[in-house]
Amino acid sequence: MAYQTCPPGPSGLPVLGSLLDIRRNPLQFLIRLQQQYGDVVYFRVGRRRLFLISEPEYIREVLVTHHKAFIKSRALQLARKVLGRGLLTSEGELHLRQRRMLQPEFHKRRVAEYGGRMVEIAAKLSTQWQDGQTVDMAREMMHVTLRIAANTLFSKDVDSHEADRVGEALSIALRLFERVTSPFAEWLDYLPLPSTLRFRRARKQLDRIIYSMIAERRHHPNPPHDLLTMLLQAQDTEGDGRGMSDRQVRDEAMTIFLAGHETTAIALTWTWYLLSEYPAVRQTLQQELDTVLRGRWPTVSDIPNLRYTRNVLAEAMRLYPPAYIIGREAVRKVQIGPYTLQPGDTVLMSQYIVHRLERFFPQPERFNPDRWTPEFQEQLPKFAYFPFGGGPRVCIGEPFAWMEGILVLAVLARDWTADLVPGHPVELLPLITLRPRHGLRMRLHRRQRNEPHAEIVKDHANIP
Repeated sequence: MAYQTCPPGPSGLPVLGSLLDIRRNPLQFLIRLQQQYGDVVYFRVGRRRLFLISEPEYIREVLVTHHKAFIKSRALQLARKVLGRGLLTSEGELHLRQRRMLQPEFHKRRVAEYGGRMVEIAAKLSTQWQDGQTVDMAREMMHVTLRIAANTLFSKDVDSHEADRVGEALSIALRLFERVTSPFAEWLDYLPLPSTLRFRRARKQLDRIIYSMIAERRHHPNPPHDLLTMLLQAQDTEGDGRGMSDRQVRDEAMTIFLAGHETTAIALTWTWYLLSEYPAVRQTLQQELDTVLRGRWPTVSDIPNLRYTRNVLAEAMRLYPPAYIIGREAVRKVQIGPYTLQPGDTVLMSQYIVHRLERFFPQPERFNPDRWTPEFQEQLPKFAYFPFGGGPRVCIGEPFAWMEGILVLAVLARDWTADLVPGHPVELLPLITLRPRHGLRMRLHRRQRNEPHAEIVKDHANIP
Protein backbone atom coordinates (compact mmCIF):
# COMPACT_ATOMS: atom_id res chain seq x y z
CA MET A 1 0.00 0.00 0.00
CA ALA A 2 1.28 3.46 -0.90
CA TYR A 3 1.01 5.67 2.16
CA GLN A 4 0.00 9.32 1.86
CA THR A 5 0.35 12.18 4.29
CA CYS A 6 -2.66 14.33 3.41
CA PRO A 7 -6.11 13.43 2.13
CA PRO A 8 -8.13 16.07 0.23
CA GLY A 9 -9.54 19.06 2.03
CA PRO A 10 -9.94 22.84 2.06
CA SER A 11 -6.83 24.99 1.86
CA GLY A 12 -8.26 27.55 4.27
CA LEU A 13 -6.89 31.00 5.01
CA PRO A 14 -3.22 31.81 5.57
CA VAL A 15 -2.25 31.25 9.21
CA LEU A 16 -5.89 30.75 10.35
CA GLY A 17 -6.73 27.80 8.13
CA SER A 18 -10.40 26.87 8.66
CA LEU A 19 -10.65 28.53 12.07
CA LEU A 20 -13.41 30.99 11.13
CA ASP A 21 -15.52 28.33 9.40
CA ILE A 22 -15.40 25.90 12.32
CA ARG A 23 -16.12 28.62 14.88
CA ARG A 24 -19.27 29.76 13.04
CA ASN A 25 -20.91 26.34 13.16
CA PRO A 26 -18.58 23.41 13.86
CA LEU A 27 -21.00 20.59 13.09
CA GLN A 28 -22.32 22.09 9.86
CA PHE A 29 -18.75 22.79 8.75
CA LEU A 30 -17.79 19.15 9.28
CA ILE A 31 -20.90 17.95 7.45
CA ARG A 32 -19.97 20.10 4.44
CA LEU A 33 -16.41 18.76 4.50
CA GLN A 34 -17.59 15.16 4.36
CA GLN A 35 -20.09 15.88 1.60
CA GLN A 36 -17.54 17.78 -0.47
CA TYR A 37 -14.34 15.78 0.06
CA GLY A 38 -15.38 12.30 1.16
CA ASP A 39 -14.69 9.98 4.07
CA VAL A 40 -11.21 11.24 4.99
CA VAL A 41 -10.67 15.01 4.99
CA TYR A 42 -7.66 17.08 6.03
CA PHE A 43 -7.91 20.67 7.27
CA ARG A 44 -6.06 23.11 9.49
CA VAL A 45 -7.14 25.23 12.43
CA GLY A 46 -4.26 27.60 12.98
CA ARG A 47 -1.21 25.36 13.21
CA ARG A 48 -3.19 22.27 14.22
CA ARG A 49 -3.62 19.48 11.67
CA LEU A 50 -7.03 17.75 11.76
CA PHE A 51 -8.44 14.71 9.97
CA LEU A 52 -12.18 14.08 9.70
CA ILE A 53 -12.74 10.34 9.26
CA SER A 54 -16.14 8.90 8.29
CA GLU A 55 -15.11 5.44 7.03
CA PRO A 56 -16.07 2.78 9.64
CA GLU A 57 -12.99 0.63 9.00
CA TYR A 58 -10.66 3.58 9.60
CA ILE A 59 -12.64 4.52 12.72
CA ARG A 60 -12.08 0.96 13.97
CA GLU A 61 -8.34 1.37 13.37
CA VAL A 62 -8.28 4.54 15.50
CA LEU A 63 -10.47 3.29 18.36
CA VAL A 64 -9.44 -0.37 18.43
CA THR A 65 -6.43 -1.47 16.37
CA HIS A 66 -4.14 1.48 17.09
CA HIS A 67 -5.83 2.88 20.20
CA LYS A 68 -2.53 3.07 22.09
CA ALA A 69 -1.25 5.55 19.50
CA PHE A 70 -3.87 8.11 20.58
CA ILE A 71 -4.99 10.08 23.61
CA LYS A 72 -8.23 12.00 24.14
CA SER A 73 -8.61 15.11 22.03
CA ARG A 74 -8.37 18.75 23.06
CA ALA A 75 -12.08 18.97 23.92
CA LEU A 76 -11.87 16.27 26.58
CA GLN A 77 -8.61 17.67 27.85
CA LEU A 78 -10.61 20.86 28.47
CA ALA A 79 -13.27 18.70 30.15
CA ARG A 80 -10.80 18.02 32.95
CA LYS A 81 -11.55 21.54 34.19
CA VAL A 82 -15.02 20.21 35.12
CA LEU A 83 -14.67 16.45 35.46
CA GLY A 84 -11.10 16.18 36.69
CA ARG A 85 -9.25 13.00 35.78
CA GLY A 86 -12.19 10.62 35.90
CA LEU A 87 -12.78 7.64 33.65
CA LEU A 88 -13.84 9.84 30.72
CA THR A 89 -10.71 12.01 30.67
CA SER A 90 -7.90 9.90 32.16
CA GLU A 91 -5.23 8.17 30.10
CA GLY A 92 -2.91 5.17 30.14
CA GLU A 93 -2.40 3.15 33.31
CA LEU A 94 -4.60 5.48 35.39
CA HIS A 95 -7.52 4.83 33.03
CA LEU A 96 -7.00 1.05 33.13
CA ARG A 97 -6.84 1.07 36.94
CA GLN A 98 -10.00 3.15 37.26
CA ARG A 99 -11.92 0.99 34.81
CA ARG A 100 -10.96 -2.19 36.70
CA MET A 101 -12.31 -0.73 39.93
CA LEU A 102 -15.52 0.64 38.39
CA GLN A 103 -16.44 -2.29 36.13
CA PRO A 104 -18.15 -4.44 38.82
CA GLU A 105 -20.71 -1.71 39.53
CA PHE A 106 -21.77 -1.76 35.88
CA HIS A 107 -22.05 -5.52 35.58
CA LYS A 108 -25.32 -6.60 33.95
CA ARG A 109 -26.74 -8.15 37.13
CA ARG A 110 -25.84 -5.12 39.22
CA VAL A 111 -27.34 -2.70 36.70
CA ALA A 112 -30.58 -4.70 36.63
CA GLU A 113 -31.05 -3.99 40.35
CA TYR A 114 -31.52 -0.30 39.52
CA GLY A 115 -34.51 -0.86 37.20
CA GLY A 116 -37.22 -0.62 39.86
CA ARG A 117 -35.98 2.75 41.07
CA MET A 118 -35.77 4.04 37.50
CA VAL A 119 -39.42 3.13 36.96
CA GLU A 120 -40.49 4.61 40.30
CA ILE A 121 -38.86 7.98 39.54
CA ALA A 122 -40.23 8.11 35.98
CA ALA A 123 -43.71 7.14 37.25
CA LYS A 124 -43.62 10.01 39.73
CA LEU A 125 -43.00 12.41 36.86
CA SER A 126 -45.83 10.83 34.87
CA THR A 127 -48.30 11.41 37.71
CA GLN A 128 -47.18 15.05 38.01
CA TRP A 129 -47.78 15.93 34.35
CA GLN A 130 -51.11 17.56 33.50
CA ASP A 131 -53.24 17.13 30.38
CA GLY A 132 -52.71 20.13 28.08
CA GLN A 133 -49.63 21.31 30.01
CA THR A 134 -46.74 22.86 28.07
CA VAL A 135 -43.29 21.76 29.24
CA ASP A 136 -39.70 22.13 28.16
CA MET A 137 -39.09 18.46 27.41
CA ALA A 138 -35.32 18.94 27.54
CA ARG A 139 -35.64 20.22 31.11
CA GLU A 140 -38.06 17.44 32.07
CA MET A 141 -35.73 14.73 30.78
CA MET A 142 -32.73 16.33 32.48
CA HIS A 143 -34.65 16.33 35.76
CA VAL A 144 -35.76 12.70 35.57
CA THR A 145 -32.34 11.34 34.59
CA LEU A 146 -30.62 13.48 37.23
CA ARG A 147 -32.90 12.05 39.88
CA ILE A 148 -32.24 8.54 38.61
CA ALA A 149 -28.46 9.06 38.65
CA ALA A 150 -28.55 10.54 42.16
CA ASN A 151 -30.85 7.81 43.51
CA THR A 152 -29.43 4.70 41.87
CA LEU A 153 -25.75 5.56 42.00
CA PHE A 154 -25.58 7.69 45.16
CA SER A 155 -28.76 6.78 47.10
CA LYS A 156 -29.75 10.46 47.21
CA ASP A 157 -33.11 12.03 46.44
CA VAL A 158 -33.00 15.21 44.38
CA ASP A 159 -35.99 17.55 44.33
CA SER A 160 -36.99 19.84 41.47
CA HIS A 161 -35.21 22.86 42.93
CA GLU A 162 -31.95 20.95 43.35
CA ALA A 163 -32.26 19.53 39.84
CA ASP A 164 -32.69 23.04 38.44
CA ARG A 165 -29.57 24.25 40.27
CA VAL A 166 -27.51 21.33 39.02
CA GLY A 167 -28.89 21.71 35.50
CA GLU A 168 -28.10 25.42 35.38
CA ALA A 169 -24.57 24.88 36.71
CA LEU A 170 -23.97 22.08 34.23
CA SER A 171 -25.22 24.19 31.32
CA ILE A 172 -22.83 26.99 32.26
CA ALA A 173 -19.95 24.54 32.65
CA LEU A 174 -20.64 22.95 29.27
CA ARG A 175 -20.37 26.35 27.61
CA LEU A 176 -16.65 25.92 28.21
CA PHE A 177 -16.58 23.69 25.14
CA GLU A 178 -17.55 26.53 22.84
CA ARG A 179 -13.92 27.61 23.34
CA VAL A 180 -12.47 24.39 21.97
CA THR A 181 -11.89 25.86 18.49
CA SER A 182 -10.08 28.89 19.89
CA PRO A 183 -6.27 28.76 19.60
CA PHE A 184 -6.16 30.39 23.05
CA ALA A 185 -8.67 28.14 24.84
CA GLU A 186 -6.15 26.93 27.43
CA TRP A 187 -5.34 30.52 28.44
CA LEU A 188 -8.87 31.95 28.64
CA ASP A 189 -9.49 30.24 31.99
CA TYR A 190 -6.87 32.48 33.56
CA LEU A 191 -8.51 35.74 32.43
CA PRO A 192 -11.27 37.46 34.45
CA LEU A 193 -13.74 37.32 31.55
CA PRO A 194 -17.47 37.25 32.44
CA SER A 195 -17.79 33.79 30.87
CA THR A 196 -14.77 32.53 32.84
CA LEU A 197 -16.15 33.88 36.12
CA ARG A 198 -19.54 32.23 35.43
CA PHE A 199 -17.75 28.96 34.70
CA ARG A 200 -15.74 29.13 37.94
CA ARG A 201 -18.90 29.72 39.99
CA ALA A 202 -20.65 26.82 38.25
CA ARG A 203 -17.68 24.50 38.85
CA LYS A 204 -17.62 25.44 42.56
CA GLN A 205 -21.33 24.73 42.86
CA LEU A 206 -20.95 21.31 41.25
CA ASP A 207 -17.99 20.58 43.53
CA ARG A 208 -20.04 21.50 46.60
CA ILE A 209 -22.77 19.06 45.59
CA ILE A 210 -20.38 16.15 44.97
CA TYR A 211 -18.14 16.79 47.98
CA SER A 212 -21.16 17.08 50.29
CA MET A 213 -22.33 13.64 49.16
CA ILE A 214 -18.84 12.23 49.76
CA ALA A 215 -18.61 13.77 53.25
CA GLU A 216 -22.08 12.58 54.18
CA ARG A 217 -21.26 9.05 53.05
CA ARG A 218 -17.95 8.89 54.94
CA HIS A 219 -19.84 9.50 58.20
CA HIS A 220 -22.71 7.12 57.42
CA PRO A 221 -22.82 4.35 60.07
CA ASN A 222 -24.33 1.82 57.65
CA PRO A 223 -23.64 3.05 54.09
CA PRO A 224 -25.87 1.76 51.30
CA HIS A 225 -24.32 -0.47 48.68
CA ASP A 226 -24.15 1.88 45.73
CA LEU A 227 -21.54 3.38 43.43
CA LEU A 228 -20.39 6.05 45.88
CA THR A 229 -19.77 3.51 48.64
CA MET A 230 -17.97 1.30 46.15
CA LEU A 231 -15.74 4.21 45.09
CA LEU A 232 -14.83 4.93 48.72
CA GLN A 233 -14.09 1.28 49.45
CA ALA A 234 -12.58 0.25 46.10
CA GLN A 235 -9.15 -1.31 45.87
CA ASP A 236 -7.23 -2.17 42.71
CA THR A 237 -6.85 -5.90 43.39
CA GLU A 238 -5.06 -6.48 40.07
CA GLY A 239 -2.67 -3.58 40.58
CA ASP A 240 -1.00 -2.16 43.66
CA GLY A 241 -3.95 -2.70 46.00
CA ARG A 242 -4.45 1.00 46.63
CA GLY A 243 -7.82 2.64 46.84
CA MET A 244 -8.90 5.99 45.44
CA SER A 245 -7.89 9.31 46.91
CA ASP A 246 -10.59 11.82 47.85
CA ARG A 247 -9.88 13.74 44.65
CA GLN A 248 -10.20 10.57 42.54
CA VAL A 249 -13.54 9.74 44.17
CA ARG A 250 -14.71 13.28 43.39
CA ASP A 251 -13.58 13.01 39.77
CA GLU A 252 -15.26 9.64 39.18
CA ALA A 253 -18.45 10.70 40.96
CA MET A 254 -18.57 13.94 38.98
CA THR A 255 -18.03 12.11 35.69
CA ILE A 256 -20.70 9.47 36.26
CA PHE A 257 -23.21 11.76 37.97
CA LEU A 258 -23.09 14.54 35.39
CA ALA A 259 -21.92 12.95 32.14
CA GLY A 260 -24.10 9.89 32.74
CA HIS A 261 -27.41 11.65 33.20
CA GLU A 262 -26.72 14.26 30.51
CA THR A 263 -26.41 11.84 27.58
CA THR A 264 -29.49 9.77 28.45
CA ALA A 265 -31.55 12.92 28.93
CA ILE A 266 -30.54 14.18 25.49
CA ALA A 267 -31.35 10.84 23.87
CA LEU A 268 -34.83 10.91 25.42
CA THR A 269 -35.37 14.57 24.50
CA TRP A 270 -34.70 13.97 20.80
CA THR A 271 -36.82 10.81 20.96
CA TRP A 272 -39.84 12.86 22.08
CA TYR A 273 -39.19 15.35 19.29
CA LEU A 274 -39.03 12.63 16.63
CA LEU A 275 -42.16 10.92 17.93
CA SER A 276 -44.03 14.22 17.57
CA GLU A 277 -42.81 14.48 13.95
CA TYR A 278 -43.74 10.87 13.08
CA PRO A 279 -47.22 10.08 14.48
CA ALA A 280 -47.30 6.62 12.85
CA VAL A 281 -44.16 5.61 14.74
CA ARG A 282 -45.66 6.97 17.95
CA GLN A 283 -48.80 4.91 17.40
CA THR A 284 -46.80 1.71 16.84
CA LEU A 285 -44.82 2.40 20.01
CA GLN A 286 -48.01 2.89 22.01
CA GLN A 287 -49.48 -0.33 20.62
CA GLU A 288 -46.45 -2.26 21.83
CA LEU A 289 -46.62 -0.66 25.28
CA ASP A 290 -50.35 -1.44 25.56
CA THR A 291 -49.81 -5.06 24.49
CA VAL A 292 -46.77 -5.83 26.63
CA LEU A 293 -47.58 -3.83 29.77
CA ARG A 294 -51.38 -4.30 29.90
CA GLY A 295 -51.88 -1.26 32.10
CA ARG A 296 -49.02 -1.76 34.54
CA TRP A 297 -45.65 -0.09 34.86
CA PRO A 298 -42.75 -1.82 33.10
CA THR A 299 -40.14 -3.93 34.84
CA VAL A 300 -36.63 -5.00 33.83
CA SER A 301 -38.05 -8.38 32.78
CA ASP A 302 -40.22 -6.61 30.17
CA ILE A 303 -37.25 -5.14 28.31
CA PRO A 304 -36.67 -8.15 25.98
CA ASN A 305 -40.31 -7.83 24.85
CA LEU A 306 -40.11 -4.06 24.30
CA ARG A 307 -38.28 -4.52 20.99
CA TYR A 308 -39.92 -1.64 19.15
CA THR A 309 -39.32 0.66 22.14
CA ARG A 310 -35.62 -0.19 21.96
CA ASN A 311 -35.63 0.36 18.19
CA VAL A 312 -37.21 3.79 18.65
CA LEU A 313 -34.44 4.76 21.04
CA ALA A 314 -31.75 3.29 18.76
CA GLU A 315 -33.08 5.21 15.77
CA ALA A 316 -33.29 8.44 17.76
CA MET A 317 -29.63 8.02 18.76
CA ARG A 318 -28.78 7.38 15.12
CA LEU A 319 -30.24 10.71 14.01
CA TYR A 320 -29.32 12.69 17.13
CA PRO A 321 -26.46 10.93 18.94
CA PRO A 322 -25.98 12.64 22.32
CA ALA A 323 -22.19 12.25 22.02
CA TYR A 324 -22.03 13.39 18.42
CA ILE A 325 -18.25 13.45 17.88
CA ILE A 326 -15.16 11.64 19.14
CA GLY A 327 -11.70 13.17 18.98
CA ARG A 328 -8.30 11.57 19.37
CA GLU A 329 -4.81 13.08 19.26
CA ALA A 330 -1.92 11.02 17.89
CA VAL A 331 1.02 10.62 20.27
CA ARG A 332 3.24 8.89 17.71
CA LYS A 333 3.42 8.34 13.96
CA VAL A 334 0.64 5.97 12.92
CA GLN A 335 -0.91 4.63 9.70
CA ILE A 336 -4.69 4.86 9.36
CA GLY A 337 -5.79 3.33 6.08
CA PRO A 338 -3.53 4.80 3.39
CA TYR A 339 -2.73 7.91 5.42
CA THR A 340 0.18 8.74 7.72
CA LEU A 341 -0.60 10.71 10.87
CA GLN A 342 2.09 12.56 12.76
CA PRO A 343 2.35 13.15 16.53
CA GLY A 344 -0.02 15.97 17.48
CA ASP A 345 -2.45 15.34 14.61
CA THR A 346 -6.11 15.27 15.66
CA VAL A 347 -8.63 12.75 14.34
CA LEU A 348 -12.34 13.63 14.44
CA MET A 349 -14.99 10.91 14.05
CA SER A 350 -18.57 12.17 14.08
CA GLN A 351 -21.42 9.82 14.90
CA TYR A 352 -23.83 12.46 13.61
CA ILE A 353 -22.19 12.33 10.17
CA VAL A 354 -21.56 8.58 9.90
CA HIS A 355 -25.05 7.67 11.17
CA ARG A 356 -26.54 9.63 8.26
CA LEU A 357 -24.54 8.07 5.42
CA GLU A 358 -26.94 6.64 2.84
CA ARG A 359 -24.77 3.66 1.94
CA PHE A 360 -25.36 2.31 5.46
CA PHE A 361 -28.80 3.76 6.21
CA PRO A 362 -31.22 4.00 3.25
CA GLN A 363 -33.30 7.19 3.45
CA PRO A 364 -30.96 8.38 6.20
CA GLU A 365 -32.95 11.49 7.18
CA ARG A 366 -36.08 9.43 7.87
CA PHE A 367 -36.92 8.33 11.41
CA ASN A 368 -37.53 4.64 10.80
CA PRO A 369 -37.27 2.29 13.82
CA ASP A 370 -38.34 -0.61 11.58
CA ARG A 371 -34.91 -0.60 9.96
CA TRP A 372 -33.37 -2.21 13.08
CA THR A 373 -34.08 -5.83 12.15
CA PRO A 374 -31.60 -8.52 13.27
CA GLU A 375 -30.59 -8.95 9.62
CA PHE A 376 -29.91 -5.24 9.19
CA GLN A 377 -27.84 -5.07 12.36
CA GLU A 378 -25.84 -8.14 11.36
CA GLN A 379 -24.75 -6.67 8.01
CA LEU A 380 -24.09 -3.16 9.38
CA PRO A 381 -20.35 -2.40 9.73
CA LYS A 382 -19.28 -2.20 13.37
CA PHE A 383 -18.47 1.52 13.35
CA ALA A 384 -21.28 2.66 11.08
CA TYR A 385 -23.31 2.99 14.30
CA PHE A 386 -21.41 3.84 17.48
CA PRO A 387 -23.42 6.11 19.81
CA PHE A 388 -21.41 4.87 22.81
CA GLY A 389 -18.00 4.95 21.16
CA GLY A 390 -15.98 1.76 20.87
CA GLY A 391 -12.81 -0.11 21.66
CA PRO A 392 -11.22 -0.24 25.12
CA ARG A 393 -12.77 3.15 25.93
CA VAL A 394 -16.35 2.25 25.02
CA CYS A 395 -18.76 3.89 27.46
CA ILE A 396 -18.77 1.87 30.68
CA GLY A 397 -22.36 2.96 31.38
CA GLU A 398 -23.85 1.67 28.11
CA PRO A 399 -25.98 -1.13 29.71
CA PHE A 400 -27.23 1.37 32.33
CA ALA A 401 -28.12 3.91 29.63
CA TRP A 402 -30.03 1.42 27.47
CA MET A 403 -32.05 0.14 30.41
CA GLU A 404 -32.78 3.64 31.67
CA GLY A 405 -33.78 4.95 28.24
CA ILE A 406 -36.13 2.04 27.51
CA LEU A 407 -37.79 2.05 30.94
CA VAL A 408 -38.26 5.83 31.17
CA LEU A 409 -39.65 6.01 27.64
CA ALA A 410 -42.00 3.08 28.34
CA VAL A 411 -43.30 4.64 31.58
CA LEU A 412 -43.98 8.07 30.08
CA ALA A 413 -45.17 7.08 26.60
CA ARG A 414 -47.60 4.59 28.12
CA ASP A 415 -49.81 7.46 29.28
CA TRP A 416 -48.66 10.53 27.37
CA THR A 417 -48.14 11.96 23.92
CA ALA A 418 -46.23 15.20 23.40
CA ASP A 419 -46.44 17.55 20.42
CA LEU A 420 -43.96 20.25 19.56
CA VAL A 421 -45.41 23.71 20.20
CA PRO A 422 -46.06 25.31 16.76
CA GLY A 423 -43.36 27.78 15.83
CA HIS A 424 -40.88 26.60 18.46
CA PRO A 425 -37.39 26.70 16.88
CA VAL A 426 -35.51 23.39 16.80
CA GLU A 427 -31.80 24.02 16.42
CA LEU A 428 -28.74 21.97 17.37
CA LEU A 429 -26.35 23.17 20.06
CA PRO A 430 -23.18 21.10 19.56
CA LEU A 431 -21.18 21.45 22.77
CA ILE A 432 -19.66 18.30 24.24
CA THR A 433 -23.14 16.81 23.76
CA LEU A 434 -25.84 17.57 21.18
CA ARG A 435 -28.44 19.63 23.01
CA PRO A 436 -31.40 21.51 21.50
CA ARG A 437 -30.29 25.14 21.55
CA HIS A 438 -33.68 26.56 22.61
CA GLY A 439 -34.89 23.65 24.69
CA LEU A 440 -37.89 21.73 23.40
CA ARG A 441 -41.29 23.18 24.22
CA MET A 442 -43.96 20.52 23.90
CA ARG A 443 -47.64 20.20 24.80
CA LEU A 444 -48.66 17.12 26.75
CA HIS A 445 -51.79 15.06 26.05
CA ARG A 446 -53.00 12.22 28.24
CA ARG A 447 -53.81 9.23 26.07
CA GLN A 448 -56.46 6.58 26.49
CA ARG A 449 -54.71 3.25 26.62
CA ASN A 450 -55.98 0.30 24.64
CA GLU A 451 -54.58 -2.70 26.48
CA PRO A 452 -55.94 -6.16 25.74
CA HIS A 453 -58.26 -7.17 28.61
CA ALA A 454 -57.45 -3.92 30.40
CA GLU A 455 -60.51 -4.32 32.62
CA ILE A 456 -59.10 -7.59 33.97
CA VAL A 457 -55.62 -6.39 34.77
CA LYS A 458 -56.50 -2.92 36.05
CA ASP A 459 -56.73 -3.93 39.68
CA HIS A 460 -53.37 -5.69 39.46
CA ALA A 461 -51.50 -2.82 37.83
CA ASN A 462 -48.41 -1.94 39.85
CA ILE A 463 -49.22 1.78 39.89
CA PRO A 464 -47.72 3.70 42.83
